Amino acid sequence: MSEVLAPAGDKNSALAAINAGADAIYLGLKQFSARNSAENFNDAEFNEIVKTAHLFGVKVYVAMNTLIKERELKSFYNSAVGAWNGGADALIISDIFVGKFLKEICPQICLHLSTQAGVCNVYGARLAKEYGFDRVILARETLLCDIAEIAKIIETEVFVQGALCTCFSGQCYFSSFAGGNSGNRGRCKQPCRKKYSVDRGGFEENAYRLSLSDLSVGGDIEKLKSAGVFSFKIEGRMRRPEYVSSAVKYYRNIISGLRSQADLSDLKRTYNRGNYTSGLAFGQDKNFISSSVQGHIGEFVGVIKVENGKFTIKTEQNFSVGDGFKVLRNGKEVGGATFACKIKGGIALNCRERLKNGDKAFITTDNALNSRLNGQSRKLSVEISAEFLCGKIAQIGVNDCIFCGEKLLEGAEKRPLTVEEIKNCFKKTDKFPFEVTFGQIKTDGVFVPASELNALRRYAFSGYFDKITKNKNAQIAKKFENPALTASKTAKTAVICTDLNVISADIGILKLNDFSEDIKKLTENFNGEKYLFLPPYLTGAEIEKIKPLTEKFDGIYCDGIYGFKLAEELNKPLFAGCGLNFSNSADIALCNAKYIVLSKELTAEEAQPLSTQNTFYLTAGNIKVMDLIYCPFEKKCNSCDKRKIYTLTDENGRKFPLRRYKCTDSCRFEVYNCADLVSAQNFSGTLIDATLEENPAELFKSISDIEKLKRHFNGGYTRGHTAKPIE
Repeated sequence: MSEVLAPAGDKNSALAAINAGADAIYLGLKQFSARNSAENFNDAEFNEIVKTAHLFGVKVYVAMNTLIKERELKSFYNSAVGAWNGGADALIISDIFVGKFLKEICPQICLHLSTQAGVCNVYGARLAKEYGFDRVILARETLLCDIAEIAKIIETEVFVQGALCTCFSGQCYFSSFAGGNSGNRGRCKQPCRKKYSVDRGGFEENAYRLSLSDLSVGGDIEKLKSAGVFSFKIEGRMRRPEYVSSAVKYYRNIISGLRSQADLSDLKRTYNRGNYTSGLAFGQDKNFISSSVQGHIGEFVGVIKVENGKFTIKTEQNFSVGDGFKVLRNGKEVGGATFACKIKGGIALNCRERLKNGDKAFITTDNALNSRLNGQSRKLSVEISAEFLCGKIAQIGVNDCIFCGEKLLEGAEKRPLTVEEIKNCFKKTDKFPFEVTFGQIKTDGVFVPASELNALRRYAFSGYFDKITKNKNAQIAKKFENPALTASKTAKTAVICTDLNVISADIGILKLNDFSEDIKKLTENFNGEKYLFLPPYLTGAEIEKIKPLTEKFDGIYCDGIYGFKLAEELNKPLFAGCGLNFSNSADIALCNAKYIVLSKELTAEEAQPLSTQNTFYLTAGNIKVMDLIYCPFEKKCNSCDKRKIYTLTDENGRKFPLRRYKCTDSCRFEVYNCADLVSAQNFSGTLIDATLEENPAELFKSISDIEKLKRHFNGGYTRGHTAKPIE
């Protein structure tokens, strides 16, 4: 048994998914959706689509997967309860502690842990199960071998089609710090889809250096099925209904053993960024990064030939007015074109650009295909039986349900009711998507006015619809209180650094450039508490290799939720890092870490009420904005100069440090903000990130003096989000 799960950014996409044969859809409401720019659903629209979906046995999952601030916690709770009371089959939540909090109050709610929570190994899966989640939606970077182990613990959902985020799930702050729009709040402006140059040979030219191709697992879905995956998820709540329809059909048929090239062609024409990658579950492939083309590339049609001032393509395919094309030259986009006319042996295109012989044309808008995909409709088969007999009340059977009239029927004086009239009446299905067949129809000469017969039909059909779409969820009362916190503060200072010997602090967090480094040399002169920095993503195999290193530390600092169960297994305290986005009282109250870093997307004013004796607030230093679990240099290892720091430069000249580090057997990368952080606070422990600092000791000395800090960063600093809130 497996599930094809489709995106529904609006009503039309939801209906496209249902009509194409999806087993489930996921959608967002007007609040708390990580796709804030999608149309999403108000209460009335949600109730309507739930009924339509449930009519066909299609489940509805509601995505409430954004960062929740303290002032929003009650509203979030009310929205979650409202969605459940409205018939949702599950809620998708990214904040694992808010999920635990919700489950404790409302144990009947079914919860799925969002991919934004970053579950990528068995430790994260164990925590999700312990906290009451019924399913985990795995990080897109999770390896096949880890997927198989996670599936033994908890039901799994895996992305198989659609856009890939450049950054590891839930750890992206690029849009937030570079543009003021938080991806964690559903407002990502996708700076990763812009052009950048990198100061490495062969990568100096401006290109889409961080833009990934679309994921398309295709036939490899069988490997995921064998690994125990239950739900196969299609990304795309921002995409059009025809894409949803074609993607559902493609995977529905693959699972049914009916894979066809025609289905893949349809999918490519509705949306295809970068000619697809099979994704990191199977290893980084050559199509993983789409550095030359950004956006929909479509399907290859043919090579341009310029003759007599016309741009022609030799092809046997049929096209029509309104069809659109993208033209590439040497792999790069040179312009768009439209269908002009048919010619002998092919077609001619209209294009404002001066095209050349050898340019390649790809169809991106196929109107005939879109009409076919959007014209699909799904019907529910209903068998109608009926008895219209003298001296009895009318009885209408709709499948296994019986609906009765209100009065005894009388014989006709002039015009008796016929079987044919009954059938003709019930062939009309009004607004209901029914496919009518007939069982036994009985009548013995009674008289029934046409208006009464029509009223009986409407009564029977609406009654049957209401019965089979009835909300089966146990209703929950909206009673809520924010978790109580004891306000206090710690005076401790913690520093993230690649060499603890050069700093003096209460807590030193060692961030290795290479996990094979000599830890003793990097920590032997440090006298405070020592924590080992663990990144948000580690495979199961990497964790096993790193475990022995943790013996040399007092505890672990971790940016991923897997750190909780790992620390428990190691019997060591946990320093829960920035990447966990602690942003409300439920997070603080339910977290059992020794130390907690409050979200770097909170203002000082928002963070202060959450401050307790074990919380820290990022006050100064480097601002990590992305974790890359792939090689942005396309794994060209032979020519790699293996530098620790590169520079990404955008089209406005802003420079973003790109850090490379070695995690056991592979390289990983981090992107940092173009300006470092300088802020002040006196309500919480102080966290300084000195990962990139050439002179971290000097930075540490300046921490208590804002003016010194400003001079340290030579004017290139930001206050981050400490003063101005992000919405």
